[in-house]
Amino acid sequence: MAQREPMSETQARGVRYARELEGHLTWLDTFSGTALGVLAVASGIYTYLGVSSLLDDNGAMSAFAAIAYSVAVSVGIFVFWSYLLRLFPAVRTARARMGLLGAMGLGSIAIIAMSSWLNAAALAGSAAVEQHLAETVQDYQGALERTHEIALSAQGLERDVARVRQSFEDLSEQEAAGSLSGLAGRGAVFRVLRQKSAELGALEAQIATQTPLVNDAFAEGNQILSRMRALTVEPGPVEARSVEFSEQAVRLAGLITRLRQLSVAPLVERAAQDLAASVVLPELDGSNEAQRGAQGATITSVLEVLAQRAATLERAAQDVQAMPPATDTTYTPISSADAVILYARNFVPSWAGAIAIDLLPAVLVLILSITQGAIRSGREGAAVEDTLTLAELRAALAAVRDVDAAMQESPAHKRPAAEAPPAADAPDEPAPGPVTSIKST
Repeated sequence: MAQREPMSETQARGVRYARELEGHLTWLDTFSGTALGVLAVASGIYTYLGVSSLLDDNGAMSAFAAIAYSVAVSVGIFVFWSYLLRLFPAVRTARARMGLLGAMGLGSIAIIAMSSWLNAAALAGSAAVEQHLAETVQDYQGALERTHEIALSAQGLERDVARVRQSFEDLSEQEAAGSLSGLAGRGAVFRVLRQKSAELGALEAQIATQTPLVNDAFAEGNQILSRMRALTVEPGPVEARSVEFSEQAVRLAGLITRLRQLSVAPLVERAAQDLAASVVLPELDGSNEAQRGAQGATITSVLEVLAQRAATLERAAQDVQAMPPATDTTYTPISSADAVILYARNFVPSWAGAIAIDLLPAVLVLILSITQGAIRSGREGAAVEDTLTLAELRAALAAVRDVDAAMQESPAHKRPAAEAPPAADAPDEPAPGPVTSIKST
């Protein structure tokens, strides 16, 4: 029998290296399962908190449902990573590893879907809801300021109306002095000018009455906004604050609508259209045909000026109405789980922690795979007997002794002498040789 060549120095170092790594793995195995269980239980606890925030009912059945879901999550995480911790380092082919990697990726997605987002809701749910309240306050503030700006622009039409009214009053004074038609006094032309001046004065007074209403509405809106801002940062459960916040949001939405209706731009536009269309022409009161002709010509000129001023007012009112209105804002209450998804970019650390507690075992899987690969690489080229430890060698010798004893006790080795056939019956058969027992080496 050919003698086996002894191990080289490189092979011997590789075997020692593999044994050292195996010793470390043996020690790590003593608490790896416990650590995995702790991670799974911790994830289940946060999952329970996240599920509880989604359930409207606080009864016993809801609590039982939340506990059942969180326990299922904990068990699923523990079993899933236990499978991978055992199987992934053991496989050797690239195809098998790619298959397990695909399974690990699919399972990780499932874990994030059923657990991680609920963990994030438990970690940052209240802060996310407060962020939603703060964003809503900003939207309402923008809507209030924009509506107030449009209302103030409409109130600015008062100056345009006053300017037109003043121009007609000045013309009437000129007519009274005889500078327009050449007839001094308060005749037909004077009455036409005073008629339109009075209409514009009434419109100006109506616009002026809206100014305090606009200011009061804006001041009330700011008070509501201040209360809404306070609710976003007050201590206490965010659910209770959300209820009052919703009430304040309804009040503010109604006030914004009222402020929008206070705009006088449509009123000024209609008044400008009626200014030139509804003119009551008085009877010409000139004493002769020449004077009446002069009055008629002056009234015609006045009507032309009136049409021009009315068109100017109408365009100004239309410009105000053409201003882009405030965006409609509506407060929609959301749960903490929905809030952490909606504002995920603002809570990256919470999301990272929620995902890490579920997917941290994936790092352990990779560490074990690398270590097992190093162990196999260290044993490569060494015979099986060279890789046996002292304990394994003792176990092997004990097994050989047990097999030897079992063979000695077998019927083939303990045949009775009476049952042996006589030599004469089988002259041609050679006598059996001595039985050699198996010795342990």
